[in-house]
Amino acid sequence: MLTSLTPDEARRVILRAQGLLGAGARRGGVPAVLRRLGAVQLDTISVLARSHELIAYARLGPVAREKVEAAYWGGDAFEYWCHAACILPLGQWPLYAFRRRAFREREFRWHKVPSGVDKVLDQVRADGPLTTTDLGGAKNGGPWWDWSDVKIAVEWLLDIGEVVCTRRVGWRRVYDIAERAVPAPLLATELTDEECVARLAGTAGAALGIATRADLVDFLRLKGSHAAILDEALRSGATGLVPVHVAGWPATRARRTSGAAQGPAGASNAWADPTALASEPRGHHRTTLLSPFDSLVWDRARTERVFGFNHRLEAYVPKDKRVHGYFTMPVLAGGRLIGRVDPAREGSTLVARHVSFEPGATGRSHIEAMTDALHSAAEWVGCTDVHIERITPSTLRLP
Repeated sequence: MLTSLTPDEARRVILRAQGLLGAGARRGGVPAVLRRLGAVQLDTISVLARSHELIAYARLGPVAREKVEAAYWGGDAFEYWCHAACILPLGQWPLYAFRRRAFREREFRWHKVPSGVDKVLDQVRADGPLTTTDLGGAKNGGPWWDWSDVKIAVEWLLDIGEVVCTRRVGWRRVYDIAERAVPAPLLATELTDEECVARLAGTAGAALGIATRADLVDFLRLKGSHAAILDEALRSGATGLVPVHVAGWPATRARRTSGAAQGPAGASNAWADPTALASEPRGHHRTTLLSPFDSLVWDRARTERVFGFNHRLEAYVPKDKRVHGYFTMPVLAGGRLIGRVDPAREGSTLVARHVSFEPGATGRSHIEAMTDALHSAAEWVGCTDVHIERITPSTLRLP
């Protein structure tokens, strides 16, 4: 029988799957957070902290930032392309063989791959682990995209799996050959594209709790033949996910996959991890600032569908056209996204350049939750004061 859920039921399942509802999500610390989420996105922007640090903080509270870094780069993770550049559990190495093969067949990345790739590989094999600085430098002296041949070569080797990044130092990737960085049993595991996509879709589905096909495609950034493989895996049950119906979510559009429409006939419009449906989500909701790259909100369409919240990163929007701010962080409280904060830091003061509340989320409990979120974040990053420059609606005041 097809499981039917209300939007609120689906939202709570999603929050628990993401580690933001219930005390059990805090067990196991940062390594468990990474395993639960399946992928933690990296980004160069650092305001209060790096995004991957904020993701752990949102679920675990004020864990020391150096402990977060040590846990991510402690030898049981690697960096590769999932939703974007992400930290991934090392056990997932075989599952990305489909993407490594696709890069190899394409024979270019954003830049034309130069000659001399073998020399770079030999250098990493002989002297690694190495950064691009160790290899001769990342830039040619021009804009940020004007990479040196060494940088292009080593990134190509990363794409195709000849070298691996298992840690960063000063935000620079550290490269080593796969034979040293990846345990032999994982290196020896050979999976077909179909096996890779099906198992990764199951991982993404477990991390998201409940997801549409579009959510799964966005999580894994699947295109063309790989998206078609996902359709077939969902239809056949190879992902381990089960069809569900969430009231109010859009109906699933039929897609041709081996002559059959995606999913079973009927009203299913999403897919769920069976474990997520086995018990009712209960427990304490996290009250926290969220990185805009957090997997709870990284997909704009999904965030609007689940939370009714129009989330947009404005860091790359001209300053005079920004509505909410440069690095707007959604605020989660009571299982809802109640508003956003555009933070900055001046000495020992956390500066909220703009605090905005969602319509209908301006009551006393929402104001108290916003205040708690700000002060908790300030304490975590070592600030002793919070200063608010602007509030929307302007009639509100925070203590």
